[in-house]
Amino acid sequence: MAEVPLPTIAPSCHPVAVAAAGDSPTVVLIGNPNTGKTSLFNRLTGLRAKTANFAGTTLERRVGTTLIGGRKVHLEDLPGLYALHAANAEERIAQDSLLGAAGVPAPAGALVVVDATNLARNLYLVSQVRQMDVPVLVALNMTDLAGEEGLSVDVAALARELGAPVVPVSARTGQGLGALRQALGEFVDGRAPRPPLPERLSACGSCGGCAASSERFDWAEDVAAAASSGAPRLSAQRTERIDRVLTHPVAGLAVFAVLMAALFVALFALAEYPMGAIESGVAALGGWVSGRLPEGELQSFLVDGVIGGVGGVLVFLPQIAILFFFLSLLDDSGYLARAAFVMDRLMGKVGLPGKAFVPMLSAHACAIPALMSTRVIEDRRDRLATMLVIPLLTCSARLPVYAMIVALLFAGRPLQGGLVFAGAYALGVIAALGVAWVLRRSLLKGESRPLVIELPTYKTPSLRNALLAMRDRAGVFMRKAGTAILLISIGMWALSTYPRLPEARAAEALAAGGEAHLASARLEHSAAGRIGRGIEPVFRPLGFDWRIDIGVLSSFAARETLVATLAIVYGVGDDDVASDGLRDALGAQRRADGTPVFGLATSLSLLVFFVLAMQCLPTQAVMRRESGSWRWAAFQFAYMTVLAYVAALVTYQGLRLLGAG
Repeated sequence: MAEVPLPTIAPSCHPVAVAAAGDSPTVVLIGNPNTGKTSLFNRLTGLRAKTANFAGTTLERRVGTTLIGGRKVHLEDLPGLYALHAANAEERIAQDSLLGAAGVPAPAGALVVVDATNLARNLYLVSQVRQMDVPVLVALNMTDLAGEEGLSVDVAALARELGAPVVPVSARTGQGLGALRQALGEFVDGRAPRPPLPERLSACGSCGGCAASSERFDWAEDVAAAASSGAPRLSAQRTERIDRVLTHPVAGLAVFAVLMAALFVALFALAEYPMGAIESGVAALGGWVSGRLPEGELQSFLVDGVIGGVGGVLVFLPQIAILFFFLSLLDDSGYLARAAFVMDRLMGKVGLPGKAFVPMLSAHACAIPALMSTRVIEDRRDRLATMLVIPLLTCSARLPVYAMIVALLFAGRPLQGGLVFAGAYALGVIAALGVAWVLRRSLLKGESRPLVIELPTYKTPSLRNALLAMRDRAGVFMRKAGTAILLISIGMWALSTYPRLPEARAAEALAAGGEAHLASARLEHSAAGRIGRGIEPVFRPLGFDWRIDIGVLSSFAARETLVATLAIVYGVGDDDVASDGLRDALGAQRRADGTPVFGLATSLSLLVFFVLAMQCLPTQAVMRRESGSWRWAAFQFAYMTVLAYVAALVTYQGLRLLGAG
């Protein structure tokens, strides 16, 4: 197994604050990364978990409740960590949560999750938690995998060595969950025994620097040797053989590229039917409302502004949900850690630190928490370089735009559509690495730090965890659709409706070209139309008309609102277009010369622009806060805008020269 040794950092002393548990006690889950801690948390809380920030911080945590003996118990899933040295934000937060420091109420106890297949590595953290004045219960996870690998753990001996109760479980299968709940019940009721701290563990100083850390490592290895027996069987050898390919500098990158391309092809193919169902449902709802309300501003507001705007974005919910379902499976299997290991070599060549991979990976969900998570990068130049390129990576807010363009060009052709989808992601990654290379050789010169990572064992991914991850991300998207996107959709409806076209001009437009011509005249006369016409010369070289320009401007508030805006500006006053769905409505648009507005050149130009442009004011605000200056936020906005404009210009004009309209 490819593994990089963990650094030894001297522990820090910390005062203990004790608080009594209330009627609904809190138990914190703590453990090393890749121990199955979050899987166990999901098993215990089910659908009652939610994501929140730690008080006074921007770091996320998972909180939930479970019923233990008819009593509600709050569970808090702390970030995965190897030690409590307060060397970074995660470790400081974990200390505060365990000790009741910094205004955080002390928990009723700590549930420490330990990987049965790698006891020695896990017991270092257990020793530190055990030395705190907090009740400790140990969940010995992955016991089924340990058995498959030929390892046997003497639970009673381990409990004696730790001076804490130990319950063998398997978060993957649910084995031992009943016994763990029973132990938790005794734990939070105060009925569980509180053995004294073992003598040798007491001798491990909590503030003794590197010498104490060495003693603690020795203790962990001795306890693991005393409490376990056997040697790994063929699974360890099989893991090493697989890793020779997946972590190879060339083959590993090739596997990663093929796997990501296959993921997006499957994503596009699987999402086609649920997307069609949602689109039909939105159209049916709009028709139902239209049939029950008289023509007028209220009908237009509800059908075009609310249903058309929000529905035009919700249609892409299946793709977002399916993407995170597959990513969760890859993470659970142990592959994403290999991808990080492989990509670290590439990132080192462009000057990015190894620790940047995790924020950059999370940026594919949202750039905002990714920017916040760069706090784990110690060197300021490394951190700035990472923050400056993170928004180039495709976040979930861009997915509706990608899906809309791909559907326009490749409806019913999942292979081509999936490849273009994957190409959009690849373009963002290539641009981020290229910009980082330039920055580290100009504004932010310096050597980056290598990645410190442990590769987990391969495991059968949990379908339950993948479904929970899909539900969480879908819920976040739905909440955005119900708040920010709804407000922006209503605002765009108002801008595209008022001021009203004078009746005399409306009659002339109706006589000249019917309802479609009237709708176009009304939109052009509105505030949105005037704004779009005003900036049209700027974006005309990219193939954008004034309606697309309106969408570009609206998307600065939130990227995905481009879809809602186009649904509004191309569907206002035209019921036939609205009922056919957004894809058909956009595909039917024609320029004055009869050519399609959304031809190949314009569509790909728009795609490239949205891959590379900032288009997100909330991200800018977070960038300013995390960098400590508007100067870096302004620089980021400027270079991304120029990069997006030039790349879209080359795309459109190049395709036009090749004869693609």
